[in-house]
Amino acid sequence: MTESANNPGVVDVVIVGGGVAGLSGAVTLARSRRSVVVVDSGEPRNAPASGVHGLLSRDGIAPGELLRVGREEVTGYGGRVVPDRVVAVRRNGDGFLVETAGGSRFGARRLLVCTGLVDRLPDIPGLRERWGRDVLHCPYCHGWEVRDQAVGVLATGPAAVHQALLFRQLSDRVTLFRHTAGDLGDEAWERLAARGIAVVDGEVTGLETEKGLLAGVRLASGTRIPLTALVVAPRFEARDDVLAGLGLTAAEHPMAIGDQVGADGSGLTSVPGVWVAGNVSEILEGVPGAAAAGVRAAAAINADLVAADTDAALAHRLAEDPANT
Repeated sequence: MTESANNPGVVDVVIVGGGVAGLSGAVTLARSRRSVVVVDSGEPRNAPASGVHGLLSRDGIAPGELLRVGREEVTGYGGRVVPDRVVAVRRNGDGFLVETAGGSRFGARRLLVCTGLVDRLPDIPGLRERWGRDVLHCPYCHGWEVRDQAVGVLATGPAAVHQALLFRQLSDRVTLFRHTAGDLGDEAWERLAARGIAVVDGEVTGLETEKGLLAGVRLASGTRIPLTALVVAPRFEARDDVLAGLGLTAAEHPMAIGDQVGADGSGLTSVPGVWVAGNVSEILEGVPGAAAAGVRAAAAINADLVAADTDAALAHRLAEDPANT
């Protein structure tokens, strides 16, 4: 199916963003015989990573390969995947009009936004280039790969102590760099000491590499400390630009680590007909959780469309035969 059966020229659902959440939602909807168009700009957040982990039966699969297979599954069920960037979304009657940078326009009865987020990293030379390789964030995504290695944790806020303790589960060679975090507090010092986590004062100003791999960090004092992995807590910012035309914007996360678009348990936002899934609405979600969120949102959208289709069919029946009232 390429168009809504009730409204030729308008698809049932346009999905903005073809990452794991968007593609999972698209497969679920297409298998329910909904017409689906996925518009994807081709900028996956996890592209630098060597593999996706924690995904049952697909552990270690390259991010690009996972998305390639996902796109094949979507199109195999009759969905469309359009390589383009959505630049505007606005209300159009009971549905939506989606416009892309390439000049395409799609009418949609419902909208699922899976645009993900942007990692805002500390301003340290070389950090961005190594992000997702040996400059890391999530112990569940990358921790096994750096087990028993010399791991540094860059403190930019109170979350760094929690990160250091998580990575201590994977290595007994963990060092916390206080960097710009200021005083950690007595309890934090005690907990770090109890686990044998070293704490280094001074701001980190650069990275050292050898043979293309992280070899250490440099402090403002000129001291070089050897490392093979550096853990960083970025600020997570939802990619919510396309929602601005609908009056939706991201709000600060309860842990003050970034912002995300508010939604209920199914991904439904405060705007009727608009759902969100994945990191745009839950900034701490990993790949398995993002996939599940896409499926949940798709199921809710299908149920909403079933109710709307049934209401329309009932109204049509009553109009043709008023005696049925």
